Amino acid sequence: MFHPRGPTFVELIRQALTSTEGGYDLLAKKFDYTPFRTPDAILDAVAPLIGGRGSVGRALDLCCGTGAGMRVLRPLCRQCVVGLDVSRGMLAEARERLEDAPGTAQVAFVRSDALAVPFERAFDVVTCFGAFGHILREDEPRFVRSVARALVPGGRFVFVTAEPPSPLSARHWIARSFNAVMHVRNALWTPPFIMYYLTFLLPEARRLLERRGFSVEAHRGLLPPPFEHGVAVVATLDHGAMAGQARAR
Repeated sequence: MFHPRGPTFVELIRQALTSTEGGYDLLAKKFDYTPFRTPDAILDAVAPLIGGRGSVGRALDLCCGTGAGMRVLRPLCRQCVVGLDVSRGMLAEARERLEDAPGTAQVAFVRSDALAVPFERAFDVVTCFGAFGHILREDEPRFVRSVARALVPGGRFVFVTAEPPSPLSARHWIARSFNAVMHVRNALWTPPFIMYYLTFLLPEARRLLERRGFSVEAHRGLLPPPFEHGVAVVATLDHGAMAGQARAR
């Protein structure tokens, strides 16, 4: 399905009936041949917002999958690029695929939940591409706290999201229909498979980030067709935000 080397319909059904982690373990070797892998056109368009070659010290790619974002990040980094994912299978694929990645920065991998990043004030840049559907709406504030904790003061969180589609648009109703099916699936079947559309959209993402001490720049019109509805976001953690977080704990 999707591609001759991609998953079959039966394999996708098996994925849907297992957990989020287990599903990606099953599909890891074929994931890059599905439309769920973030396209290179999006990553290449966003890369200049992060910086030029060697302009970043340390970067973390959350929910790194098979390493597409890390491949773009490595030439931009001087010290290291860390990929974090909850799926062992995806991390194994990323490790293999990044062996020939351009750049000289050290590459490392961590198996962990993006809601509980095991780093504090460690990275100049944190990225996340194509993974917000795995974060429940009620967990979005926790996710933002986790990102903020991983960044040094003045560090940047770079990602791609979108504006909410018009309720009259086909995109809105297709996404809503998919979400309804997933809600029913998760109500009737365990373990849950967390995958929803219309998540971490502007302006709600901006509100959550600003509350946590980020200043937010939204770059519209940056992505090429057919991704022109996407918005590239650079959220910079204000230098005073860490002190506020320390007082809040």
